[in-house]
Amino acid sequence: MPAASSHPSRSSHPSVVIPASLLPSDGRFGSGPSKVRPAQVAALAAAGDPAAPVLGTSHRQPAVKDLVRRVRAGLGELFALPDGYEVALGNGGSSAFWEVAAACLVERRAQHAVFGEFGGKFAAATTRAPFLADPDVVSAEPGTVAHLTPVDGVDVYATPHNETSTGAMAPVRQVPGARADGALLLVDATSGAGALPVDVADTDVYYFGPQKVFGADGGLWLAACSPAAVERAERVEASAGTATGRWVPEFLSLTTALANSRLDQTLNTPAVATLVLLAEQVEWLLEQGGLAWSSARTGESAGVLYDWADARDWATPFVADPAERSTVVATIDLDDAIDATAVVRVLRENGVVDVFPYRKLGRNQLRVGVFPAVEPDDVRALTACVDHVVAHLG
Repeated sequence: MPAASSHPSRSSHPSVVIPASLLPSDGRFGSGPSKVRPAQVAALAAAGDPAAPVLGTSHRQPAVKDLVRRVRAGLGELFALPDGYEVALGNGGSSAFWEVAAACLVERRAQHAVFGEFGGKFAAATTRAPFLADPDVVSAEPGTVAHLTPVDGVDVYATPHNETSTGAMAPVRQVPGARADGALLLVDATSGAGALPVDVADTDVYYFGPQKVFGADGGLWLAACSPAAVERAERVEASAGTATGRWVPEFLSLTTALANSRLDQTLNTPAVATLVLLAEQVEWLLEQGGLAWSSARTGESAGVLYDWADARDWATPFVADPAERSTVVATIDLDDAIDATAVVRVLRENGVVDVFPYRKLGRNQLRVGVFPAVEPDDVRALTACVDHVVAHLG
């Protein structure tokens, strides 16, 4: 991609001109969809080669099924999945998986950790389900983290690993006594999977979308499922048609998704371009050094932003506890005297894009995606650009 100074989104008449010497080599810092590497775009172009086409061919044929195989095998290696764990995938994104989980994995009652949009939306899904008891919800204010706690009668514990909306990150760990009681732990890793340290063996379902760390388009969910989760889905879905059973639509059936995934396909036609981008990114992460490498790289980038904010009297990390600060999405509050909307606008005029805060949070804030595709030196350049803009906006 060309340098940010010649980025096509740059205004021809920016209100403040950032010197080319300060600009990052690539000005994309979105929290999702995120930066797509040029090598991924090249792989996508190659997938359309008429001599060996992948795009525009049947998703039931070997060329596309090989993409799914590469994705499933690559994720298994990236997360060092324990024996018996399976990677399933299906259409609809993480929003669809909340409904899949409500239909197929929660037997009676769930507990949800809610400290941002992802956790809240899953809690809303199980609240709406007419066949489930109202969930137990453990909430925390935006910028802090809620932690799961043992509760009698809960058979699914659910928490985000990372909240894109707030830049808060929670540890992934078993709820004391839950596994012995047969309860499952479901972790929404949409904005962190592939770049946050995790032992997937501590979870029963570690699920995510491809549009963050993996630099692909949305509309797909992926889930690493434990044998216990597979058995739960089989048992719940087998009750359909009985007097006490529940109806599970085929599109929301986890067992159907698993059956198709084992054949390296999806129930419905997938977005093949997304699979190309995803497979390329998974294999790139493995080539660089896997999860340890990507975690270190995003940690470096996030540390640049937090240290920069700490060194200024007009910027503050939104998440107060350093242990809870995300290392993939950094949120930085600006002093009320500085209009963050104006800062974001000027940055975009100069080709530095998508550092706006989450719309519902309503804070005077910058939010920066620092996924593995983002160069740490570009994050350093971003901080210099913000300094320049703030100085010139007065």
